[in-house]
Amino acid sequence: MDIEAAVVSTSGGSFEIERLTLESPRDDEVLVRIAGVGICHTDLVCRDQYFPVPLPCVFGHEGSGVVKKVGRAVTRVSPGDPVVLSFGSCQICPNCIAGRPAYCHQLYHHNFLGTRPDGSGALSRDGQVVHGHFFAQSSFATYAVASERNTVKVDPDVPLWLLGPLGCGVQTGAGAVINALRPQAGSSIAIFGVGTVGVSAVMAAALCGCATVIAVDPLANRRELALKLGATHAIDPTTEDPVKAIQTITGSGANCSLECTGLPQVVRQAVESLTLTGTCGVMGVSRLGTKLELDMNSILFGRGVRGIIEGDSVPQEFIPRLIALYRRGRFPFDKLITEFKFGDIQDAVAQSESGKVVKAVLRMPGF
Repeated sequence: MDIEAAVVSTSGGSFEIERLTLESPRDDEVLVRIAGVGICHTDLVCRDQYFPVPLPCVFGHEGSGVVKKVGRAVTRVSPGDPVVLSFGSCQICPNCIAGRPAYCHQLYHHNFLGTRPDGSGALSRDGQVVHGHFFAQSSFATYAVASERNTVKVDPDVPLWLLGPLGCGVQTGAGAVINALRPQAGSSIAIFGVGTVGVSAVMAAALCGCATVIAVDPLANRRELALKLGATHAIDPTTEDPVKAIQTITGSGANCSLECTGLPQVVRQAVESLTLTGTCGVMGVSRLGTKLELDMNSILFGRGVRGIIEGDSVPQEFIPRLIALYRRGRFPFDKLITEFKFGDIQDAVAQSESGKVVKAVLRMPGF
């Protein structure tokens, strides 16, 4: 079928809406009409080749929409079902079997290869290959072919175009707190970088009963949003030392911290802001080969550092939980979202990169 998709043809290039051909879904795949898709930092750093995703490529990995067609082996969803698309995984490696698909041994092949894991692709332009299958979806398009494994059936009563960011950025931040760090009620947490991931973590920390939730960000609009959605304190790192400020607020340092920027110097601050035996979760995406330097004594005295991917989430289980919380007014992730038309993707990207908006979502015609 013919579709419209936003194609990046050169490193750092613009997203150009083009007419492409999309293959029918294979036996284990699902064809989804996209209702909305969030713009994520990972889309932009892959555009810039932090990871060597082949170009030309259709990015987009926070899609939501309606199932139009399913392959013969698909049993989880049916045509007409509303769905959120999340990350791809193999489902057969030890980590997938253990319920940790975010740490799939074949994660790169299912999300960043620019093709299906077997090297084939569903997208073309005048008979020439256009890379896709980004996060097993490539949802910067009017239609996407996804895997049954990364397709999550959701409640039909919630505005469908809003839900795409639950598939990556929102579940990453919320899951980092709820699933990975699991702070005790009454404890303290410091969150460095309060974009989509960070503000989602702020809301999750409030849900978990953290008594002190500290948001660190140089942008005033993001600090203000974090304070509205659960942060108890906000720090501007351009005007004060966040490590000293966090130690002053908490007395001895935060029980846990999250780094959401991908900047090595911020990771160090997030570690040094911890109290003894505290844990820092690292989530920011950096260019391959980026080095991190820590003071050995920061770690020696009981502090821990761990990477967190996709919020340690099992999407089929965690995304419906977040939607249930949203419906009860306890997880208002819609406060992060600014709506754009699909044709205005370049404006949405520019406003995302400038920090003017927290989460840009492209709303497709008809939704």
